[in-house]
Amino acid sequence: MDHQLLVIFFLTFIIHIIGTLAYSVRIAGTRTGRIAISFSLFNILVLVSRLSNSFQAPLLAKRVEEDLLHQNLSGVEGDFRWLLFAATLATFAGAILIPTFQRLFARAVESFGVSRSLPKMLLRAISPAGMAHLCNAAVFPARENVTRAWKGERMSLRIAILNTVAMAVWTVGVFASLYAGYLHPDLRSTANSLSSVVNGAATILMFIIIDPYLSILTDDVAGGKAGEAYFRRSIVWFVGSRLVGTLLAQVFLVPAAHLIVFVAEKI
Repeated sequence: MDHQLLVIFFLTFIIHIIGTLAYSVRIAGTRTGRIAISFSLFNILVLVSRLSNSFQAPLLAKRVEEDLLHQNLSGVEGDFRWLLFAATLATFAGAILIPTFQRLFARAVESFGVSRSLPKMLLRAISPAGMAHLCNAAVFPARENVTRAWKGERMSLRIAILNTVAMAVWTVGVFASLYAGYLHPDLRSTANSLSSVVNGAATILMFIIIDPYLSILTDDVAGGKAGEAYFRRSIVWFVGSRLVGTLLAQVFLVPAAHLIVFVAEKI
């Protein structure tokens, strides 16, 4: 793995670990009763994710242009599979960090509720007391949370499948469109522009079906209409389906690239 690919690997990792940790924000929101503040503070990390995404796409595009210019086409598919592995690795790491992150985030929400100042909250976080809380909050996920996900009432299997498909399409979208540029260099600009169509389809699926379902569930827990145990089982299913989606993206890479080439030729 060369230096340029390593940078893109890191950016991909950042994008997906933040996306996975978003689930823990809902847990912290229901525990503190401050859902709006929780999402507001998490937007800081969302900005980091979007900034990483802003650098990732141009770096990938430049890599494609340089490889085509120098006819360096060996190992191209392997490079994209490394980046898809970064998405899977980040999702798994995010799943492991959810218990720790939700404890730290709940503390940050409560601190912000008192100080009502982001700088003061950050100063408290790096204080000796904040560092002590960081050490105390660091825990591994309880195995029971995973094993119990299969028992009792759980979220709709249809939602889990749709989340898997949406994550697979969203994860592979940019990579498949750029890989299509290697398959048909003359249409690489058209193929690259089609990534927004692919990602748009996944985004619509998430915004119309998946996110409203999770939002209603979060409000039901906060309002006492649903139990926290059921909510935790649902989060396990959401994280698990997200992880499977990143693995499924490996299967989608080549077929999706050929499909994008086909569409680029027809439009």
